[in-house]
Amino acid sequence: MERTELTRDVEAIQIPGGHTVTLEKGWDVVITQSLGGTYTVQVPAYGGLFRIGGKDADALGLEPTTAPAVAASGDLEERVWTTLKTCFDPEIPVNIVDLGLVYDMRITVGSGVEPADDLAGGEGAAGDGVTGRAGAGGGGPAAPASSATRAAAG
Repeated sequence: MERTELTRDVEAIQIPGGHTVTLEKGWDVVITQSLGGTYTVQVPAYGGLFRIGGKDADALGLEPTTAPAVAASGDLEERVWTTLKTCFDPEIPVNIVDLGLVYDMRITVGSGVEPADDLAGGEGAAGDGVTGRAGAGGGGPAAPASSATRAAAG
């Protein structure tokens, strides 16, 4: 864990609520994880954990990053599994597949991909948001699960 001071105001996503908040310049934060092109920080002044996108890493005094590219090779199912493995739990450094949160999927031609998961019943940031980020290529902003699974299938 690395302690740093924010160099500018930055938008962050509250964990696990999924609300967007602005963390203020000068606040002390502790970087608890940096995986999937995003950073999880603990903010004592605000209380709790927050996700900062890689594009905003400069606010943490780091080089801006993007989510890792997902290989376009392989069949559709292999590409979906690869994409899902780029989405990490915000509190522990394990991707959602290896953690067992997504354990099966059904691919329907023309309709998309329907993952079988244990993501808080599909509600809140842990449901639609996690599946949405995976469909968007990893640590990107949350999207509804239905559009995310279609994006992964497209």
